[in-house]
Amino acid sequence: MSYSDLQPPIIMFDMDGTLLDLAFDDFIWNDCLPERHAQLHQCTLAQSQQTLFKFYQQYKHTLSWYSSAHWTTKVGIDTLQLQYEHQEKIKARSGCHQLLQQLKAQGYRCWLLTNADRAGLQLKLENVELSPYFEVMISSEELGFAKEDVNFWKKLQQQHPFDPADTIFIDDTVAVLKGAEEFGITRLFSILQPSSSKPTRIAAELHYPALDHLTELLDYLEPNIQVTDAKTA
Repeated sequence: MSYSDLQPPIIMFDMDGTLLDLAFDDFIWNDCLPERHAQLHQCTLAQSQQTLFKFYQQYKHTLSWYSSAHWTTKVGIDTLQLQYEHQEKIKARSGCHQLLQQLKAQGYRCWLLTNADRAGLQLKLENVELSPYFEVMISSEELGFAKEDVNFWKKLQQQHPFDPADTIFIDDTVAVLKGAEEFGITRLFSILQPSSSKPTRIAAELHYPALDHLTELLDYLEPNIQVTDAKTA
């Protein structure tokens, strides 16, 4: 058995809805922006919601959907500034830091892969301490493809080589997990309740094993094999 055979797998995490409570994003895009949009365009809230939700569906699962710059241009409102106005609502999901601390202590390599644009990633990192736990942090904006697209995974592997067979990936979005699966990652997990402002989802409808409390992931991991120096063993 080689030294590499003894290494634990790389664990890749999504950010919003996986490590962080998606309630913040739900609040911004489903409550705050429609209200601000209605004020700007002098229309009713219902009309604003109808317009925005039509836009949301049009760009869903594309890089534009995740881009604050795109939405600022599209609706005429500084959506990044809107998020900063309410940044105190950005919170980690239950068990986030407990899990990350244990994984780091056990020697797991952790990567953060988010569809949030670079500005959005920076905003979240300013409000929740995540950086110390990750050796790689990637915004899909950097790679030019959303995680739903298999090309995201191809470019990620080119820039940061990894073995899909020795990788675990956790994401709350089924379409993203399907993209990862198409690339060859098979150890995939979803999240039962990405947003504390919405009900828990039905596990059977998620197509992948789903975590409630994040530390449940530890139950799925094989015990970390301690590598010792043969000279001192």
